[in-house]
Amino acid sequence: MEKVNLDEAFGSFDEQWAPRLAAELNGQAVKLAKVEGEFVWHHHEEADELFLVRSGEVRIEFEEGDDVLLREGELLVVPRGVEHRPVAEEAAEILLFEPSETRNTGNVESERTRTDADRVG
Repeated sequence: MEKVNLDEAFGSFDEQWAPRLAAELNGQAVKLAKVEGEFVWHHHEEADELFLVRSGEVRIEFEEGDDVLLREGELLVVPRGVEHRPVAEEAAEILLFEPSETRNTGNVESERTRTDADRVG
């Protein structure tokens, strides 16, 4: 068992939109990411994805509208198969909970695609 200090973990990297693995449990990954600007439109065919905002604000945009603004301490689960795009007008820190094998860009291949998240620390 190894504890993770979120202040130290977020302080260990600067790259935007490149999730870092903080922990794994029951086939799920807890990933940390710094975000700013717009991510790519994508969906995860086989996985729900939980966004938890640690600092800042993140808007989750949906193809059909009804965007959701998440502030510090708020979370949202995006169901599998739902097209979405995270957007942060200013720098924010988020935690993601999803199956360990989930690719950050889902069904899309782009310059932001990460197949394996580096571990924090």
